[in-house]
Amino acid sequence: MNLITCQNVSFAYNGTVAVKDLNFTVTAGDYLCIAGENGAGKSTLVKGLLHLIRPSGGIIRMADGFVASEIGYLPQQNPIQKDFPASVHEVVLSGCLNRLGWLPFYRTDEKRLAEKNMARLGIAHLKDRCYAELSGGQQQRVLLARALCAAKKAILLDEPAAGLDPVVSQELYELIHTINQDGMTIIMVTHDIAATLKYARHILHLQHTQLFFGTTGDYIHSDIGRIFTRGDIYARFSA
Repeated sequence: MNLITCQNVSFAYNGTVAVKDLNFTVTAGDYLCIAGENGAGKSTLVKGLLHLIRPSGGIIRMADGFVASEIGYLPQQNPIQKDFPASVHEVVLSGCLNRLGWLPFYRTDEKRLAEKNMARLGIAHLKDRCYAELSGGQQQRVLLARALCAAKKAILLDEPAAGLDPVVSQELYELIHTINQDGMTIIMVTHDIAATLKYARHILHLQHTQLFFGTTGDYIHSDIGRIFTRGDIYARFSA
């Protein structure tokens, strides 16, 4: 089943096209990586998939019963967010806000879901710690647990391993892979070609338009894939 279908989609700011002619699908249980250099239109597409901006052309179609607010989102962090003065439990629980409807308080179900996802990501022992006091890797686990609380069928991750050391990055990628194997659809924006080739089932490569969409195997043997998986380009692209 296709959760998301993009047909001839374009986005523009103040009349200037940021990215255009996108045609791809995200199926239930898929692991899609969105690749491309800085300024290629990846962040714009993320906003579009979350329905934060509207396409200037084309259509984004969601599966019946699936809405953008049910996509768990792990954004890139800025310095202010890293110093957010809240407990781990409060941050994770905030992922349940969209489940409350008009209710002004969290119910037992939301609290149990937060506890479950903290345990799932190995951070239950940190629940009372201040989020700002955690390491970068721990903070990303907290944000991933928060995204899981918001997600019903899909999670969108924007450069989740940015700024993390290689060992912590690998641990995070393995967690994401496990979440995908458990049935959650993953959409990940990344510069990390090595991780993309290892974990992704499909790749969407952007450069203000769609250069490639297809399976990871087909990407490796495509013209654009050969360029961006070459050693000299790879080192620059994943830096």
